[in-house]
Amino acid sequence: MKALITTFFAFLLFHSFSSAETSAPDLTRQLVGHGGPVNSVAISPDGKRAISGSLDYAVMLWDIDKPRPQNIKRFIEHRGSVNAVRFLPSGTEALSSGDDGVIYLWDVVNQRLIHRFEGHEAKVVSLDFTADAKLLASASWDGTVRLWDLSTRKALHEIKVHKQTVHAVLLSADGKTVYSGGYDGRIRRYDTASGDFIKILHNHGWPINIMRWHPDRRQIVFGTTNGDVQLLDVASARISKVLIPHPKPVLGLAVSKRHGLIATGGNDGAIRVWNTKDWSVVGETEGIPGPVWALAFTTDGKGLYFGSLDDEVKYWEISNTDETIWSQDQKLRRFQVTEGLPLGELQFARKCSVCHSLNPGDGNRAGPSLYQVFGRKAGSLPGYSYSVGLSNSNLVWNDKTINALFVQGPNAVVPGSKMPLQTIPDAKNRAALIDYLKKP
Repeated sequence: MKALITTFFAFLLFHSFSSAETSAPDLTRQLVGHGGPVNSVAISPDGKRAISGSLDYAVMLWDIDKPRPQNIKRFIEHRGSVNAVRFLPSGTEALSSGDDGVIYLWDVVNQRLIHRFEGHEAKVVSLDFTADAKLLASASWDGTVRLWDLSTRKALHEIKVHKQTVHAVLLSADGKTVYSGGYDGRIRRYDTASGDFIKILHNHGWPINIMRWHPDRRQIVFGTTNGDVQLLDVASARISKVLIPHPKPVLGLAVSKRHGLIATGGNDGAIRVWNTKDWSVVGETEGIPGPVWALAFTTDGKGLYFGSLDDEVKYWEISNTDETIWSQDQKLRRFQVTEGLPLGELQFARKCSVCHSLNPGDGNRAGPSLYQVFGRKAGSLPGYSYSVGLSNSNLVWNDKTINALFVQGPNAVVPGSKMPLQTIPDAKNRAALIDYLKKP
């Protein structure tokens, strides 16, 4: 309690005496190229490259060692939204995972897929590995943590945590222990050699969304649905620090071991940076339009790349006097529109525009362009990587088939489709959308 009060007054002093300078976001360092909100971002150990994953099903590799970042490669093998990306310690390989339940191993030097780790039955949302890059752990909404041998690329153990979703996983420095956190609010410890359960370390009561190691690797930093950010000492199984909470769920966490910094991002559109030596707030920015769920420190510790509702990864230079106007020139996202449009266009904006556009040749989103979709054979648009189910179907898009798609759902109409479940129960709304899609 004393630690909480001390931290709270430090926070108040920081806000009371810091001077603020209004500024616009630094557009020169943004990573622009995704076709949907960015869920995850990571920086290579040498600080020269970044990798990002998006709702558009793509993993993108970036050269950030230039005045203006450049996209090196767009990987499109995922069959669902990309939830986690990580560079391995070598910096020459990277991992990604997503809604398709698969973990992908990438050669970022030769820009190719090396291996798929398959076995999860639902989206994979968290990855961790040992410093020697021999052991990999993954957490999934199927209620399991899985362990993999990165050297042989073989599955080791399936740990059935509980029936509810698992959101976060961490491996101890020696690789002997794996920790899980998830919807039931508990942090559990398991033995990696056997996969056996050891004990419940902590029961928070609210779902745990994300976990990262403190720089000393003896404490777990975790963020929760009720906005808490706390540190758990794994040896004593006690809470060692309580940071100022966000008013809404904590979705992003980043740790800079080299600089002793922790960054938290919340559904409140705020990022806060803490110095772990004295727990002072060394940076804060607010007013980001939408939740902050992707965070990565630059290797010099002076900046953060972050992902939110926008299609690009933004850069923020850490400052304790920051008042960047992130909403400057910000327009309502296409999928956030709730009124002011004709019914058919509104349905497209709300139901389709996250994944599709109506621009010819726009293949930079999760789904292909729907420009002139009527009369087109399903799975036939050049330049888009379709699922096998859709590519092998004889379906032609017309009033009947599109109506069925939104009545029955994609998987019922085209088994094996990678389209997310998206139905429109109201017949009037479906008819309006179909009429809108017919327009040239």
